[in-house]
Amino acid sequence: MDTATAVRLPYQWRLFILLVSFSLVLTVCFVGFQYSRERRYKADSLDAALQVYNAHILDELSGGMSPEEAVGDFIPPLKDTRVSVIDADGRLVYDNTLDSMPKGNHLGRPEIRQALAAGKGYTISRHSESIDRTFFYSATKGDSLVVRSAVPYGVSLREVLRADRSFLWFMAAVTLVIALLAYLATRRIGLTITRLNDFAARAERGERIYDNIPFPHNEFGSISNHIVRLYARLQQTAAQRDAEHRRALHEQQERIRIKKQLTNNINHELKTPVAAIKASLETVLAHPGMSRERLEGFVSQADASTDRLISLLNDVAVITRLDDGKSGIEMKPTDIRPIVADMIEEEAPRLRQAGMEVITDIPHEVTVEGNTTFIESIFRNIIDNSIAYSRGTRITIRLLSTEGGMALFSIDDDGTGIPEEHLERIFERFYRIDKGRSRRLGGTGLGLSIVKNAVMLHGGTITARNLQPHGVSFRFSLSLARN
Repeated sequence: MDTATAVRLPYQWRLFILLVSFSLVLTVCFVGFQYSRERRYKADSLDAALQVYNAHILDELSGGMSPEEAVGDFIPPLKDTRVSVIDADGRLVYDNTLDSMPKGNHLGRPEIRQALAAGKGYTISRHSESIDRTFFYSATKGDSLVVRSAVPYGVSLREVLRADRSFLWFMAAVTLVIALLAYLATRRIGLTITRLNDFAARAERGERIYDNIPFPHNEFGSISNHIVRLYARLQQTAAQRDAEHRRALHEQQERIRIKKQLTNNINHELKTPVAAIKASLETVLAHPGMSRERLEGFVSQADASTDRLISLLNDVAVITRLDDGKSGIEMKPTDIRPIVADMIEEEAPRLRQAGMEVITDIPHEVTVEGNTTFIESIFRNIIDNSIAYSRGTRITIRLLSTEGGMALFSIDDDGTGIPEEHLERIFERFYRIDKGRSRRLGGTGLGLSIVKNAVMLHGGTITARNLQPHGVSFRFSLSLARN
C-alpha cells in the first residue's frame, strides 16, 4: 500500500480544514477591510477637527492678525498641537515649536501638495526633520498661505487611531462558531462517507449486506440508504436465484436417481412374471403328451403372470407421467362425486367377491382443479389396496372439510391394519409388507406410490394411520378449483 494513501487524512477532516480555511480567509479579508476603513474614518475625523482649527487661524490671518496672535486666540483640539504657516513659495513663515525658521522648501510635503491641489490634505504619520519627531499633519490652503497643524504621533494618538478591538473579538467569536458548524456538518458528511466506504469494502469482499446500516437523516444519507437497499435486494435476489438453481439441480439429480432406481426395480419386477411365463411355456413344450388338466394349469399360470405383467407396465407408465410433472397433463375443474360413484360401480364385482361394502359420505358437490384420470387412480388404488390386504368388511369415503382452498378426504377400512414399522414406507415404490402375498395377489408395489404422486400433482399431501381398535385411515387433500 502507498504510504501517502495510508496516512492520508479522512475526508471529513480534509473537508473541515478546507471550510475553516475558506472561512478564515473571508474573516481576515473582512477584518482587514473593516480595520482599514475604521482607521481611515478616525483619521478623517481627526483631520476634520484640525481643518476647522486651521480654518479659524486662516480667518484671523486674513484679517491682518499675526500668526502668534491667531494661534493664541484658539484652543487646539488636542494637546501639544504644532502649528505652522507656509507661504506660496513653500517657505516656513511661522512654527510655534521653533525659535528660528529653517530655510527648506515645504512644497514637497505630501499634505502641502494635497492642500495646494485640493484645498486641504493630511498625512497620518511622517517624521519631521526640523524637530526630529513623528506627527499627524493636517494642512488647509488659504488665499496666499497654508496653515498646517500637527499632532505628535505618540502613544495617545495611536490609541485614538487604533480600530475598536471589540470588533476583532466579535469576528473571532463568529469564526469559532463557523468552525463549530463546519465541524458538525462535515462530521455528518464524513460519517456517511465512512459508512459508505465500509459498505463498498464489504461488498467488494463479497460479504452479506443487510438493509440495516444507519445513515444520517439528510439527502446524502437518503441516497446512501437507497444504494444499500438496492444492493441488499440485488444480493438477496442473487442468493434466491442461486438457491433456486441448487434446488432445481438437486431435483434434477433426485429425478435421475429415482428413474435409475425405478429402472432397476422394474427390471427386477419384470423378471418374475416373465420367468413364470417362460417356465410354463417350456414345460408345456417339453411335455406334449401331458394331461389336459395339467396343461390348463400351466396355461392359467402363464395367463395370470401375463395379467400381472400388463398391470405392472400400466403402473410404470402412470408413475412415469407423474414424475414428469404437470407438463402435458390436463388440469381443469373436476367434480369428485361422479368420479367416485363410477369407480365404486366398476369395483362392485371385486367388492362382492371380497365380501366388502363401500359407504360414501360426500354431502355436496366438491370441485377440485385436477385431472380426472389421476383423481380416479387415487380413490381406486386405495380401495384396491383395502380389498386386497385389509381383510375387512367395510370401506368408508368421507369429505372432512373444504377450508383454506383445499378439500380434505379420508378413506377408512375396518381391516387388520398395517404394522407401525411399515407405515412410513408404504408410499415408496415397490415397497411391500408381505412380498410373497403381494405377488400372489397380483400387486405391483406401485399403487400407493401412484396415489402419493397423484395427490402431490394436485397440490395436496397424504398420510396413513392405524385406527382403533382396528383398520387403516388414509387422509389426503386436493386443491379446490378457483371460482
